[in-house]
Amino acid sequence: MGLWFTEKQTPNVGITCKTSNTLHVEQTPFQHLAIIDTVQFGRMLVLDGMVQTTVVDEFVYHEMIVHVPVNTHPDPKRVLIIGGGDGGTLREAVKHPYVEKATMVEIDARVVETSKEYLPELSSALKGHPRAELLILDGIKYVEENPNTFDVIIVDSTEPVGPAEGLFSLSFYRSIFAALKEDGLFAAQTESPFFNSDLIRRVYRDIAATFPIAKLYLANVPTYPSGLWSFTIGSKKYDPEQPQGRFPDLDYRYYTRDLHRAAFTLPRFAADLLKS
Repeated sequence: MGLWFTEKQTPNVGITCKTSNTLHVEQTPFQHLAIIDTVQFGRMLVLDGMVQTTVVDEFVYHEMIVHVPVNTHPDPKRVLIIGGGDGGTLREAVKHPYVEKATMVEIDARVVETSKEYLPELSSALKGHPRAELLILDGIKYVEENPNTFDVIIVDSTEPVGPAEGLFSLSFYRSIFAALKEDGLFAAQTESPFFNSDLIRRVYRDIAATFPIAKLYLANVPTYPSGLWSFTIGSKKYDPEQPQGRFPDLDYRYYTRDLHRAAFTLPRFAADLLKS
């Protein structure tokens, strides 16, 4: 009959998937890691009991966290990714012909190695891509130690607990501001507007207090809590609703030039979060 995996997304809501196999389980120095094969979404990466990505719907999240900020910038030569151990964000970043170097800083080496073994669709750029660099380091410290270096920074973090908690702080956003060049910008995943409204309010307030331009945008990711997911951009100069990028013709599956702009048109309840 098969077993079922359930992520309790809130104390009152969960998502349940029928599984066909458990491929890998371990406790890393930072978190509990599992790779599960599910009937509906294929192979699934789970950290501390929370779904991080699946091979069926991962393209939505990874395209939207990368191509929106990178196509906002007119000359995104240096890109930094904080987190993103599965490799999907790095894969999308190095697709851009104008990105000369994409550096991924991940704290948990076991997430990287396990993804290379079980999630080859996501981790392809981790296997020797000439414009990709992998560093197993604390992302917060790395940002602090590299001022005025990057055109675009992408924070592809897990939920704001455990090793990722500091990636949602005002002090970290200030460090990002310093690590960006004078016209740089950054984007971060900022959870569900249905289930994490208080977090979105706080993050948006802190980013708006740090950057001249702050914007929230949305995408639909089926396996994430509520299915509606938010990202927040902080920019020194370029407005993501009036992108300055060259929009290379890549193998997008979700992202389009029109969707780029449309993603910033928020439902009333989400827009009201930012006003409050």
